[in-house]
Amino acid sequence: MDKDLKCPKCGCEHVYQDGSLWVCPECAHEWAQHAAATDSAAEGADVVRDANGNLLGDGDTVTVVKDLKVKGSSLVVKGGTKVKNIRLVDGTDGHNIACKIDGIGAMNLKSEFVKKS
Repeated sequence: MDKDLKCPKCGCEHVYQDGSLWVCPECAHEWAQHAAATDSAAEGADVVRDANGNLLGDGDTVTVVKDLKVKGSSLVVKGGTKVKNIRLVDGTDGHNIACKIDGIGAMNLKSEFVKKS
C-alpha cells in the first residue's frame, strides 16, 4: 500500500484499497489510483461528464438517453432527442446543463441522462 496516499476529497490518510479502487473510510469517497493525479490537477474546475463518462463542455451537442418527464407539465423529452449548444451551469440540485429543446423550450438537464454526440 502507498503510505503517502491521501483522500483527494478530505485529505484522510487512512485510505484502503478495495479491488481496483481506493476508499476513504471518513468521507466514503472512492477513486482509482491513476485518477488521483488528474483529480488533484482539476480540483478547482468542475468537471461534468455524460452517462458514458465523456467530458462535456459549453457548446457541445448531446443526445438524451431515456424519456424524461418535464416537472410541472405533461410534456416528455423523448430518448434520442438531440440537444445542441448546451451550457454548463453550477446546478446545486444536480441539473448542471442548461439548454433549449425544440418544442419544449429552455430547461435544465442532469448530465447523467445525456450522452455526447
